Amino acid sequence: MTPVNAELGRPLVARQASRLRHVPESWKAAKRAIDVTIAGTLLVASAPLVALAVAAIAVVSPGPAFFLQERVGKNGRPFKLWKLRTMVDGAHLQHSELRERSEVEGPVFKIRNDPRLHPLGKLLRRTSIDELPNLINVLRGEMSIVGPRPPLPCEVEDYDEFAQRRLIVKPGITCLWQVSGRSNVSFDEWMRLDNLYIDTWSPLGDLWIVLRTIPSVIFGEGAH
Repeated sequence: MTPVNAELGRPLVARQASRLRHVPESWKAAKRAIDVTIAGTLLVASAPLVALAVAAIAVVSPGPAFFLQERVGKNGRPFKLWKLRTMVDGAHLQHSELRERSEVEGPVFKIRNDPRLHPLGKLLRRTSIDELPNLINVLRGEMSIVGPRPPLPCEVEDYDEFAQRRLIVKPGITCLWQVSGRSNVSFDEWMRLDNLYIDTWSPLGDLWIVLRTIPSVIFGEGAH
């Protein structure tokens, strides 16, 4: 299987484009309008909370409060994902050492009690506060409010063609996987949900997923 990176995104599009469902241009315009409206509103509304989190991170863990991580976006193009740092500074350098401890099957790394988390890391993840800076990526056009979560390059290298298909749409902050149990969902089911979204999405469907995300975040199901 061919790995996907910045240079190999174009062959992926050529191979998978025929499998991308046609939707009206008005739907695409509506999706972008929803993205900008929600992202702009939430960025302003959450600014005090983010500022508080930044100050708290500075107290409990040396290093920058914001963490820019390379992820794979639409058509295999890499971009820098904005997040609040939930791990000790430099934790990403230990990724390969801990990968064998992953608690889920498939080419993803998830660990329930990650030893790299700083004292506030678990709380930030459970409440999804660490994801609020993703809204910057939405305004930049690199992400959407709703869409498959953006994977790490090392994960994409091990994707089969079914999993690769999730890269033909813009990644999102929330998705069917996010509202269906997140880390409690198997990798195969996760990929099935992402492909289902690609084949069935609509502007109203996106709003439905956004509404379902609220209780998912409040109760923190599958968040770790």
